[in-house]
Amino acid sequence: MSFAQAENSMWFGPGSRVESSFPSAQLRFNDAQLPVEVSLIAQLGHGAGNQLCAGVQERQSKHRHFIDALEEPSARIGDANFSKGDATSLYMFSVGENGHPFHRHAGHRVFTAVSGSGGARLRFASATDEQLERDPASFIAAMRSVEIPPDCLFTVRFGGGIWHQFTPLKERSAHPALFAVSCHTNELGGALSDAQRSQVVSSEASIPSLTELLPERVVAFLRGTSLERSRVPTIVLSLDAPKGSVHARLCSAVRASAGWLRGHLSRCRRSIGYFWDSGLTVEHLAHMPPNSLLREQLDDGPIHHEDTFRLSVIDGALARQGSHALLAALLQSFVECPPDSVSQLMALRNALVKPMGLRTSPLGCPVSSLLSPCGESVFAGRFPVKGQCAGRFGDSHEVVLGANDKHLVFRSCVGVTVTGDRVDFTLGSRVRCTNRFGHVYMRLIDSAHRRHVAPTLLRHAVQNLRRTQPPA
Repeated sequence: MSFAQAENSMWFGPGSRVESSFPSAQLRFNDAQLPVEVSLIAQLGHGAGNQLCAGVQERQSKHRHFIDALEEPSARIGDANFSKGDATSLYMFSVGENGHPFHRHAGHRVFTAVSGSGGARLRFASATDEQLERDPASFIAAMRSVEIPPDCLFTVRFGGGIWHQFTPLKERSAHPALFAVSCHTNELGGALSDAQRSQVVSSEASIPSLTELLPERVVAFLRGTSLERSRVPTIVLSLDAPKGSVHARLCSAVRASAGWLRGHLSRCRRSIGYFWDSGLTVEHLAHMPPNSLLREQLDDGPIHHEDTFRLSVIDGALARQGSHALLAALLQSFVECPPDSVSQLMALRNALVKPMGLRTSPLGCPVSSLLSPCGESVFAGRFPVKGQCAGRFGDSHEVVLGANDKHLVFRSCVGVTVTGDRVDFTLGSRVRCTNRFGHVYMRLIDSAHRRHVAPTLLRHAVQNLRRTQPPA
């Protein structure tokens, strides 16, 4: 150890020292493999690990790429883009109170994690296939372990081919082991099978599909062996207090109790998030576009309400999908992903007008007829419309929606226009009141419709469309 290293660490007995920076472990197995590197970054508040794990796991379960397999619920949150030279992918995964089985991956792994409020044990083994074939006991001989304290932010990096298992520190723990965000630095790296390589290239890969489990012969051997009692070389990292101290035992007990409570409270709360994009500004047009289909609607009498909203985005990849495909995706977003605030307003409106025999729908009024039975005119083979048209060169498409009710008649026009890399999404409405109650009704809802319902419907649908479109 150099003089500088000696100056930065104080030794307290064999194998123990105080670190002035981030406590770290480096496990070297052989010259052919990259070392396993584990570093503690920060100690979180008492019980924060369980709270974070519980809250994130609920959100993770609702992700469109969520997979629950191999005791390791996970989701791919960032795809590789091989056409632009980016081979990295991002995943999130969690390991619960029972841990997960030993496994390995062909590629390099780097992840940042938060341990549960009972701490985590990270086991790594470098045993080769030849060694395991000769003697399953060689797996334990090639194993190393790192202990992570409760409620701790830490990082891990290791190469392909390393067997690993993550569990809570104590068996039969009531706490999750960890939650992590993992970077696959080269999704095509390592000795992937042809099937795995095909999945990666087509953006269909998942953590389970890129995972290889231990041979059953070794698994059977491990069932009859207590790893807790095996003399596995172990490194213990901590930030609060050294292993075995009264401080450490007291801190662990407090964190376990706080973690149980905070984790339970987090599971009782509804986990939601919000998204706002300053580039998705909805413009209230002073005049209806000159070629809008809406101009032909209800033109045989008085119009008591009229508006048009436009949202424009500059996105070449989106524009290349064409106006027809984008309009179909926009209508699908109206149906599948209505904004919560509009749905709540509609629920209130439905409860108030249902006794009067008026039409009700869970969707915002401008697009509510998308849930009507299909009639003579259908767009994209599945959306009931009252009219549709395409631009001369196929660069724009519009559909007319609407319904007749006891108090009013309304028509809505949804359109998409593509100009170069620019895409314009429009939503317009026309209303004719048919009796006095219709006029009163429109006065009551006019402000909410213009300021919130129509622009929110359009913005939310475009956000969902952009989020669900495949990368270029």
